[in-house]
Order: sequence, then structure tokens, then C-alpha cells
Amino acid sequence: MNKNNIDKILRNGKGMLLAYDHGFEHGPTDFDEKSVNPEWIIKIADSGHFTGVVFQKGIASKYYDKNKHKVPLIVKMNGRTAYQKGEEPLSLSNCSVEEAVELGASAIGYTIYVGSEHEQTMIDEFAQIEKEAHDKGLAVIGWMYPRGKKIKSDTDKDTLAYAARLGLELNADAVKVKYSGDIESFKWVVKAAGKTKVFVVGGEKDADEDDIIRETKEILQAGAVGWAIGRNIWQSKDPIAVAEKIAKVLYN
Repeated sequence: MNKNNIDKILRNGKGMLLAYDHGFEHGPTDFDEKSVNPEWIIKIADSGHFTGVVFQKGIASKYYDKNKHKVPLIVKMNGRTAYQKGEEPLSLSNCSVEEAVELGASAIGYTIYVGSEHEQTMIDEFAQIEKEAHDKGLAVIGWMYPRGKKIKSDTDKDTLAYAARLGLELNADAVKVKYSGDIESFKWVVKAAGKTKVFVVGGEKDADEDDIIRETKEILQAGAVGWAIGRNIWQSKDPIAVAEKIAKVLYN
């Protein structure tokens, strides 16, 4: 395994991934006339501020050209629809590693709902995908989301630390987790992840864009490498301007 796989989606050791798997997970409810079009998203992703763009395989196949687009592709390997929001969620693969390679992926992403009664099924599938992806030179990112009736809070410090640690134990190059809300508690989450890099979930759009800049500084201070961010970019009035502001904090 090449330990530098993750460097493909980092710049100066930091990264900002433009997430656009919402159409699968939520349907088009998050989109407007512009953001519903993946071609518009690609233009934002290729602006030079992002170190990766996250697509499901259908979007990647139809809109991403590995010979044309500069931004590295991250293929999201699994997903569930908004109709499957049960208390104990399960999300299984809809793409093979071979397909991801053919699409020009630099990395793959896979969600594990940590704490769900179905977590072992996802862990088993992730383990197979992780081995094959690393053998083919791809970076592996775990979307580590605490879910299920055993989870009291998905932003609790110890719950997030457990999720991040599971990513390390499963040999993920990076994990994508929620922010605990303050620097000191999130330092423990990052520490638990060890040599596995930590990206923070952007989540729903903040009313104040200054909050994103403040949180960018906080997560960096805690030791995270950056953002996996979607709605806070492409739901904004000027997505590239917002990305530029974040990038100035991230990469400098």
C-alpha cells in the first residue's frame, strides 16, 4: 500500500472536498436551478480551491472527464435514499473499485453508520473495498457517521472519537466526521484518529458565512486537515468567492 495515496487529495497537507452526493441521499430538495446541474458544480470544483470533488458513479460517469478536469475525483461507493431513514440505517455499495478506477478516481468514499445494528455488514463490505482500493493505488475515506438508537448524540466528543478511531482501525486514509463544536473536544477526536486524516462535514448551510471561516480556523487548530463541504458552497450566492475565503485560511 502506498502511504502517500491521501496526498492526491491534499495541498500543503490540507484539503477541501466539494461534496455533491446529496442528490442520491436527499433527492433534489437541496438544489436550485443552478445547483441541480452537475456541470455547474464541476466548474466550481475546478476553480482551483478544492482538492477533490465527491460524486456518485452516475454523476462521475456522465460529467467528469479525467482528461479535462483538474480537480481529483472521489467516487462515493455507497448511499441510501431519503426514504430509508430508519432508526438503524444500512448503506451498501452500488459501485465497484474497478469502476471507480475507470472513472478516473483518485480516492473512494464509503459510509459506515457507527452504532447502527447493521454496522458489521458495512464494516465487512468496507474491509473488502479498502483492500482492493489500496491495491489499485486509491485513497480510502470513511464517512464515519454515528447513528442508531444506541447513539445519544452524534456530536458528542467520545462518540465522534470512537467513530474516528474506527476509521483508523479499518485502515482508512481519512475520515469524514462532524465537528464537536469546540476546539478542545475536537482535539481528542483528531488524536483518536491517529495517522488517519480528519475531514469535517460541512453540513447544512450556515446563515452567516463568517461562521464557516471561524470554524475553519477552529478545526485546523484542533488538527483536522480541512472540510468535506457541499451546501455551504453551492447554496451560497457566490460559491467561488466563499471557497476562495476558506482556501486562504486552509492552505496558507
